Amino acid sequence: MTKRKGVLQKVSLVSAVISFVLALISAVMLYLRLESMGSDDLMSASFMASTFFFISVGVVLTIIGKADLPSFKIDISEADKEDRSI
Repeated sequence: MTKRKGVLQKVSLVSAVISFVLALISAVMLYLRLESMGSDDLMSASFMASTFFFISVGVVLTIIGKADLPSFKIDISEADKEDRSI
């Protein structure tokens, strides 16, 4: 039985995809920077850190978005309402 994902879980999955795309862009920029400046450049180090950050955020948001969370709704049926009024 599959449960419906909440709005925040859907937002989390979309944000994870965006984060992975940004990680890919950072990795491409890192590759281009490494060819021209080398790994000792400050910008190369910041692109390495950005790539690591975006990959880590993407993994965490994917796990949050795909988690099977229980429903916290309180479902009080008519029989329970009658029992409580007595």
